[in-house]
Amino acid sequence: MTQPTAGTDPASTPYPHLLEPITLGGASGTGGLTLRNRVVMGSMHTGLEDTVRDLPRLAAYFAERARGGVGLIVTGGYAPDKRGWLKPLASEMTTRLQAIRHREVTGAVHDEGGAIALQVLHAGRYGYHPFSVSASRRKSPITPFRPSALTSRGVDRTATHFARTAALAVKAGYDAVEVMGSEGYLINQFLASRTNDRTDAWGGSAEKRMRFPLEVVRRTRELVGGDLPVVYRISLLDLVEGGQTWEEVLELAQRLVGAGVTVLNTGIGWHEARVPTIITQVPPGAWRDATARLRADLHASGHVVPVCASNRINTPEMAEEVLATGQADLVSMARPLLADPAFVAKAAAGRADEINTCIACNQACLDHAFANRTASCLVNPRACRETTLVLAPTRSRARVAVVGAGPAGLATAVSAAERGLAVTLFEQRPEIGGQFRYAMAVPGKEDFAHTLRHYARRLEVLGVDVRLSTGATVADLRGFDEVVVATGVEPRVPDLEGVDHPSVVTYAQVLSGEVVPGARVAVVGAGGIGVDTSHFLAHDPAETLQDWKDHWGVGDPAVHPGGLTGPTPRTPARRVTLLQRKTSTIGRDLGKTSGWAHRAVLKQSGVEQVRGVTYTHVDDAGLHVVVDGVERVLEVDHIVLCAGQESVRGLYDALAALPGAGRPRLHLVGGADLAAELDAERAIEQGTRVAAALGEHLPDRAASTTPVGAPA
Repeated sequence: MTQPTAGTDPASTPYPHLLEPITLGGASGTGGLTLRNRVVMGSMHTGLEDTVRDLPRLAAYFAERARGGVGLIVTGGYAPDKRGWLKPLASEMTTRLQAIRHREVTGAVHDEGGAIALQVLHAGRYGYHPFSVSASRRKSPITPFRPSALTSRGVDRTATHFARTAALAVKAGYDAVEVMGSEGYLINQFLASRTNDRTDAWGGSAEKRMRFPLEVVRRTRELVGGDLPVVYRISLLDLVEGGQTWEEVLELAQRLVGAGVTVLNTGIGWHEARVPTIITQVPPGAWRDATARLRADLHASGHVVPVCASNRINTPEMAEEVLATGQADLVSMARPLLADPAFVAKAAAGRADEINTCIACNQACLDHAFANRTASCLVNPRACRETTLVLAPTRSRARVAVVGAGPAGLATAVSAAERGLAVTLFEQRPEIGGQFRYAMAVPGKEDFAHTLRHYARRLEVLGVDVRLSTGATVADLRGFDEVVVATGVEPRVPDLEGVDHPSVVTYAQVLSGEVVPGARVAVVGAGGIGVDTSHFLAHDPAETLQDWKDHWGVGDPAVHPGGLTGPTPRTPARRVTLLQRKTSTIGRDLGKTSGWAHRAVLKQSGVEQVRGVTYTHVDDAGLHVVVDGVERVLEVDHIVLCAGQESVRGLYDALAALPGAGRPRLHLVGGADLAAELDAERAIEQGTRVAAALGEHLPDRAASTTPVGAPA
């Protein structure tokens, strides 16, 4: 196998452990699979797995990550039979024809020097269809369908189906298989008393509950032979009531090694757990101690196999530390490879400051997947669109001006420069980032700063002419061929009597540090910005990782089954009241996979949430409102306005008013085009798409003033 990048010696880099090759499996020191480094691209279901027509796109998606140097890629989950589908007609590997078709995927990865494993996943009661099955007839809280309980013969058959899929993966050219035994899917459902109330040979005791995964692995090993690596994704902390004890987890791990498992990959939490495990508010590296504990206990018992750490590891520095300190032998980074397919190559080449770091927002990846949409990435909209969103090199000598260095403007400027266009970026403030700077001030969203670091470095490397503290004028832009207006938004100030009172401030003033609110604060507007601002105001800045775990009820799995215990209350930094005009649930429109956790933090922090509010006026007494027909005065020190945004588009309108002969080709992107809850996902994708087409229609440039996405 090749090294991460040609001529790179791992010992000469800041990441010698991360870039060190490792051989998985092989009998008597021969055979097996040699990985070029310790980076595993963990499994993510993107939606490209579900239809044959998307296999070319899936191949391109994986090939770009292999080209970027990742050691081992793990696919999204493939069901071993139809009752194991994630949804109707979802991904499966059950026939020889399917295996042959997958050679397009495996071949693309191998052509780039990479290795790839097929993940075998049976959804069990998580299947979003009426013919789902599980260990018992216990319904999942995240699907509407009650599963059927597998018969004893059905359990036996399903174990064989897992092995059959693994054998088909070999025919397809996969280098390894991963058995999904965590996250609350079928195997996990057999292991936990929460979901297994059987009294036959497959349940009734911890030993019998372990029989199913052990049979899956034994039969898989029999069919694929001794050298093919068999990875098992093991649940270290179920984080649900009725979960496994640490003693059971360790015994299962030991017995899996005896049954033929080559690598133990680690999983944290079931999908139904009410503890966040991967979203942005989870501290980076929060779960590495659990992986270290498993590895140490296995070594102490003489069961030495590589152990892979996962969840909220998103930088090469943290990955290197995990490996260097002996906490793991491999590091799984799923979404970080979605965000930057060249993650490993950049780290190996001393360009880690150019890595486009995953910010764990879930907005374009998991939120898309759970909404039955193809996954992508907020900070890298080309993810899963490698064949449709192409930044092709151009010979155009077009001069491009981008006005505004918020997310949309930064995405446009960098993407255009990557294509070879001459780009000048104007920003009236002394720093880049726009509204993104406010987001990164919110507790748990500190990783957003990585995005601005990435953009700043790319602007420098690409030679973009960056003009900070410079508000572009119409006269400044006359000589450019293309002008992209990304002037963003400004906080909307509602028509409210007394809104000019000294106690009234905007979220921008608070999150920027311009204003430090007092001990009692009212937040007007409960959209995403209002929720974030309330979290910011109530958060104790001295909170540690252990504090975070205590607040969420994460305990010692050796004492608390599933690693779940009673949460300890938070001590809020301020008394916060969050208000909205609507009568609907506050935070209802937040992200599908993260909104529940943000709402939970508000509750934990004692934030008073008031709906159906009519605001009357502000005076020295405070904020006067009417709720359910009753007048109320909120005696607060500050009132923070989070009442939406308004587009800043005066420059665009002035340019559009120029006569045709003197007008550059215009584009309007981001918040300037549509002010909607600081939607960075839309802004970055829009800027990237505009950049992909810049300079291609210069003869027509004087005729177009149409905002992106608007009808011609």
